[in-house]
Amino acid sequence: MTVLPTSGAPSDTAQGPFSGERLTEALVGVCAVAGLDPAGATLIKCTANAVFRLAGAPLVVRIGASTALRHRVEKVVHVATWLAEHDVPAVRLWSGAPQPVQYDGYVATVWEAVAAGGKRPRGRDLGKLLRRIHDLPQPARWLPTWRPLDDVRARIGEATGLDDADLAFLRDRYDDVADQLSRLQFPSAPSLVHGDAHLGNLIPSPAGPVLCDFDSSSYGPPEWDLTPLAVGVVRFGEPAGRYRELCRTYGMDVTRWSGFSVLRAVRELKLITSVLPIIGSRPEVRAELFRRMADVRSGNTSARWARYT
Repeated sequence: MTVLPTSGAPSDTAQGPFSGERLTEALVGVCAVAGLDPAGATLIKCTANAVFRLAGAPLVVRIGASTALRHRVEKVVHVATWLAEHDVPAVRLWSGAPQPVQYDGYVATVWEAVAAGGKRPRGRDLGKLLRRIHDLPQPARWLPTWRPLDDVRARIGEATGLDDADLAFLRDRYDDVADQLSRLQFPSAPSLVHGDAHLGNLIPSPAGPVLCDFDSSSYGPPEWDLTPLAVGVVRFGEPAGRYRELCRTYGMDVTRWSGFSVLRAVRELKLITSVLPIIGSRPEVRAELFRRMADVRSGNTSARWARYT
């Protein structure tokens, strides 16, 4: 039987792709396709993806919620393979089945679990890893061009449980931010970018931190990878020292660039809309979603946000 934690787990009465019953069915089905045993699996995260740690093998199963963004999973497989080929410290795909794994409309990936242990990742760790991936040779044509608002548009299209005024606000905000972004000229040459480079996407291990979550990876401006931690200092109360460590190690402070305000607006819009496909099955995220929307509506640029869990 699958074990769903009481804290943050979807209830059986919730609706949507990650309702309790459907999520359990998805895990069982994905494991059957991959030849794995779901018994005793633990749900360790459930936001844009549901992430399970299996009990019977050192593996992690990651199941996507968004139907409009399923195409990204093939890219994730390519990026993970590319990083492994270049020996970049990152999570590794499980080699025991073809990836991605598909079951009844769900698309999943299976990963080798990272060994427990190691120090908590710091800003300098993120800076080192970002410099390393930005200096890699230009990837093959499978890597898409950076279009950070495409997922925002897709998620707005999938949103349920929002009234017309909220949807109109999100669409108008999308149009405004997209217009500002289209006029930016970046100082750095494009490279592979992680796309969601914050400390939460570094996993400690005995050998040092490893990168995870390549859903947003693309070929684009390195400045984008320096933005999440900078925004995290303001919105989530990340210690400013962590961002200063990132800057010293990487060699750039993106907040001193004239285009940073636009990148911040893009990042915040993504932070708002990331849970839109699952708010039917995760009603507990609604309060935080509407608080974020209210802050952006009112122009409150210093309000602290809580992380979706």
